[in-house]
Amino acid sequence: MKLARIRHAGEAHWAELDGDTLHLTRSLGGPRTGQSLPLDPAALLAPAEAGKIVCVGRNYLDHIRELGNDTGDLPKEPGIFLKGANALAEPGGTVTRPDWTQNFHFEGELALVIGQRARNLTPETALSHVAGYTCGLDLTARDLQKTDLQWFRAKAADRFCPLGPWLETELDVRDLRVQTRVNGEVKQDSRTRHMIFDVPSILTYVTRFVTLEPGDVVLTGTPEGVGPLQSGDTVEVEVEGIGTLVTHIG
Repeated sequence: MKLARIRHAGEAHWAELDGDTLHLTRSLGGPRTGQSLPLDPAALLAPAEAGKIVCVGRNYLDHIRELGNDTGDLPKEPGIFLKGANALAEPGGTVTRPDWTQNFHFEGELALVIGQRARNLTPETALSHVAGYTCGLDLTARDLQKTDLQWFRAKAADRFCPLGPWLETELDVRDLRVQTRVNGEVKQDSRTRHMIFDVPSILTYVTRFVTLEPGDVVLTGTPEGVGPLQSGDTVEVEVEGIGTLVTHIG
C-alpha cells in the first residue's frame, strides 16, 4: 500500500494511493474519509510529520572510501546525526542552492517513517514500528561539514531533506536498488544489501538512546558517488519498489 501526504483545500491530509486515485484518510494509515482526488495534479507533501530526522552516516563501505575515511576497521556502531523538521522538503519541489557553501552535495538514500512509538527495540520487533519506506535526499554543505564543530549548517539547514514521493508500507528492504541521477546522469547506483548496518540494526541502536515517535524519519545512509550540485540541476532519487523523488535546485 502506498500512503501519500497532500495539500488539499489549504490543509495537509493523508491519503491512500490506489493507481492514479488518492483516497483521503483520517490519519496516517487511518480509515478513509470517503473523499477521493486524482493524483495529478495533487500537491504532494513530504510523507512525514516529523519531530526529528535521525540520519546514519558512513553506512556503505564504498562511500566511506570515497570520503577518505577508511583508515581502520569498519564502524562498530552506526554514526548518527540529526536534522530538524525544518529540513523537510516536498517531492517535486525546488531547493535553493545556498550562497554560503561552495560545495553543495547530493546524497540519495532509503528512508523510513516511524508508525508507532519506539523505545528499546530488538531486531525482531524493529520493523513492526515502521509505517512505511520512502526516498530521501540528504543535502549537504560538504565544506562546512569539514569545518564546523557540529553538522548543524552542513546537514540541518532549511529544506535540506527532500522526502517522497510517498510511503510504501509493504517492502522487503534487505536488497533494494538505490539510484541517484543528476540531470539524467546516474551518479549513485547500489543496493541496500551493501549497508554495513541494516534497517533493524539501525532502529535497535537508535532506540537504545532516543525514543522515536510516530512521524519521525530515519535516513539509512548513502552509497558512493556523492557529488556537487549547481543551480538549475534536477536530482532524482529512485528506490526500487517505492518510486522516484525529484528535486530541483534553484
